[in-house]
Amino acid sequence: MEEITKKTQDRMNKALDSFRKELSSIRTGRANAALVDNVHVDYYGTSTPLKQLANIATPESKQITIQPFDKGAVQAIDKALQQADLGAMPKVEGTLIRIILPPMTEERRKDLVKAIKKHAEDAKVAIRNIRRDSIDEAKKQKDAKKITEDQAKHLDTEIQKLTDNETASIDRLVAQKEKEVMEV
Repeated sequence: MEEITKKTQDRMNKALDSFRKELSSIRTGRANAALVDNVHVDYYGTSTPLKQLANIATPESKQITIQPFDKGAVQAIDKALQQADLGAMPKVEGTLIRIILPPMTEERRKDLVKAIKKHAEDAKVAIRNIRRDSIDEAKKQKDAKKITEDQAKHLDTEIQKLTDNETASIDRLVAQKEKEVMEV
């Protein structure tokens, strides 16, 4: 029983961590280095994450600076950033790449909130799928006479509590991110 509960908790935590990572890459009104986390650069024929090729900083609330470790990578990084559709064009200043984020329109903010809610629903579906798998596992254990009926019901209750906690965490993260996005 404890093994099923622990496995369920671990899988749900991974799903929640994945959701947090998705949320961090969604732009708010402030500059955030996580905005370029998913950018991959074609560096000497290899798709390489940007954070492995450059130092990324946010010196101001509306600006991201990228300082490549290799001066030869500047053009490749610039090209990757342009293709990344960040909502702002990068400016190359010698070996420094600067991205100045324009203020978001109200329409764009509402679109982002819709995207956040879609990601949240996807995360909740993942949590519910994990719950279903765990309950199925508990039923198999009960049918194989490894656990009793009462233990199976207790396990179902525990799994539902975990599901409710993770779903509530997702709702809290969504509310927090929505507040950040709508902040002018």
